[in-house]
Amino acid sequence: MSDQPPLLWQPSVERIARSRVNHYLQWLASRGKHFSDYQSLWQWSTDDIDAFWASIWAYFDVQCSTTYQRVVSGYEMPGATWFEGARLNFAEQLFRFNIDASSAGKEAIVAESETRDRVTLSWGELREQVTAVANTLRALGVGPGDRVVAYLPNTPEAAVAFFACASIGAIWSSCSPDMGASSVLDRFKQIDPKVLIAVDGYRYGGKAFNRMEVVQNMREQLPTLEHTVLLPYLDANLDVHASLPGALCWQELFTHFAAQAHPIRFEQLPADHPLWILYSSGTTGMPKPIVHGQGGSLLECLKGNALALDLGEDDRFLWFSTTGWVMWNAQISGLLVGATICIYDGNPGYPDLSRLWRFAQDMRLTFFGVGAAFYANCMKAGIEPAKIADLSSLRGVGSTGSPLPDEAFHWIYEQVHPDILLASISGGTDVVASFVGASPLLPVYAGEIQCRSLGVAVHAFDEQGQSVIDKVGELVVTKPLPTMPLFFWNDPGNKRYLDSYFDHYPGLWRHGDWIRITPRGGAVIYGRSDATINRHGIRMGTSEIYRVVEEAPEVIDSMVVDLEYLGRESYMPLFVVLREGHQLDDALKQQLCDKIRNQLSARHVPNEVFAVPEIPRTLTGKKMELPIKKLLLGTPIEKIANPDAMSNPGSLRWYADFSGRRKAASV
Repeated sequence: MSDQPPLLWQPSVERIARSRVNHYLQWLASRGKHFSDYQSLWQWSTDDIDAFWASIWAYFDVQCSTTYQRVVSGYEMPGATWFEGARLNFAEQLFRFNIDASSAGKEAIVAESETRDRVTLSWGELREQVTAVANTLRALGVGPGDRVVAYLPNTPEAAVAFFACASIGAIWSSCSPDMGASSVLDRFKQIDPKVLIAVDGYRYGGKAFNRMEVVQNMREQLPTLEHTVLLPYLDANLDVHASLPGALCWQELFTHFAAQAHPIRFEQLPADHPLWILYSSGTTGMPKPIVHGQGGSLLECLKGNALALDLGEDDRFLWFSTTGWVMWNAQISGLLVGATICIYDGNPGYPDLSRLWRFAQDMRLTFFGVGAAFYANCMKAGIEPAKIADLSSLRGVGSTGSPLPDEAFHWIYEQVHPDILLASISGGTDVVASFVGASPLLPVYAGEIQCRSLGVAVHAFDEQGQSVIDKVGELVVTKPLPTMPLFFWNDPGNKRYLDSYFDHYPGLWRHGDWIRITPRGGAVIYGRSDATINRHGIRMGTSEIYRVVEEAPEVIDSMVVDLEYLGRESYMPLFVVLREGHQLDDALKQQLCDKIRNQLSARHVPNEVFAVPEIPRTLTGKKMELPIKKLLLGTPIEKIANPDAMSNPGSLRWYADFSGRRKAASV
């Protein structure tokens, strides 16, 4: 498709020799499995998924009270069952590191934020806090299968609460407090939680945001709640009992059960016992509650952190995230391989874009991960990180959330560090894993993700449903993964699950991304092939935006599209149909943008708002987001839709004219 892009980094012989994946290769060789390079290892890992995942279980010495009878029941999707017969606990793996007296003082979590001073938890303190919270939750009646929801920022308390829930078999689900009440309730209402853990507020960009009203609203609208735990975060001196009658204060979780007197007990659970619930973006309706299991999540977290990102006990690991993004799950799982996780909660651009780079220096980070948009913003602002901070400790830099452009690859090696693993990865909330990602065995080429992830049979499918190399196609996975969802919560007959991934290629997972597999075995992601909005690394469905916009009395219909595609800068217009007698003046535009910012996310405020005569719809009444996206990206009007399948085919003319005006203005 194109010439080979510039080679930016080649791992040294020494770097390869000391990598975790090289140690794994030597371990395989001692058992009669020999591979000459990464590509042959990947091929084996997808040809013989039983043997590969059995090797991951054995190599990482997964703790279990009962081992599995077979690795996987079959290759059907969905429906494959993993590690049948095993009894284990995700959190038990956590405390295999630094538990003796000589090493318990080593840092496990170090956190800074705009809201309070630095907090550090040693491995010994982490174990004590997880034990106390787990014991208190048990005393409150929380047991295996109960849902515990968190409205928390990225803090040590969030990690402690999650591992406490995992240890007793409770199911965790979290949202960030920068999400508005409607977005959070759309998620939490579906799963009938027993316990809510929340903060009173937080600081972001130098401003205080009180969330007590939102927390009270959640208590009123979640009828299954039995207990609320409030963490005084914005106001450390808050009187919780007076401010939120009936709630427990976070510190009360530690007063009844000292860890020394009541040691931790890890509930032994089937591998497919639910661990956490994450959420889809809500493109076609309410966000889908995606349920992942204890066993599959554990195996994937171990494999991804150790073999792809090359993390171990000597590493200090940041992946900047909120608790509402899958990268939060990825960061806290760094503890499973013994790494110290370094957390920052706040605006990464406040007081300026040097903040996270200085944090990297202060924390002596060995791995620094953020969304691709952060690097783009630093480039545009003329930031030179290596001149701002001492980044000599870095061995790896990560990027995800949206495609990292070629120029950002160059910028990272020129302005951050010339000798690091650039781990550009692409995966999803849907699988809590990367489909394509990194390897310390491989070189880095500009604009190209290094490889297909081990154990992931990912391909680019053309319009005929054939796997192609060096051509753009649909991202399709042809064999099951341990982290494919167990199910969607409250989804009778698996209808939403099947419709989400298996309607286009029955029996094969279609993810909704455009991908090209390069002749070298690398990959390039070109953005979404469906209508999901992916802004600055945070995915959100259009239906969530519509629910907020169309609450405005002036608006009777709306449509939004995101034109991020093939490396172009994201541009997201919002189109609204107004009630008769209303005009789209500056005040109404501001009102609509403020509603999206306050109730959903500042990341999803549109670039521009336009009044339109009609929203194009199918005969069944569905908004035609993807055809309009294609039209605005330059596809001829006659190729985007069949007029006979539309209820209002004449509506397309406005958008065609709009597209023409944009194109003319850019010339």
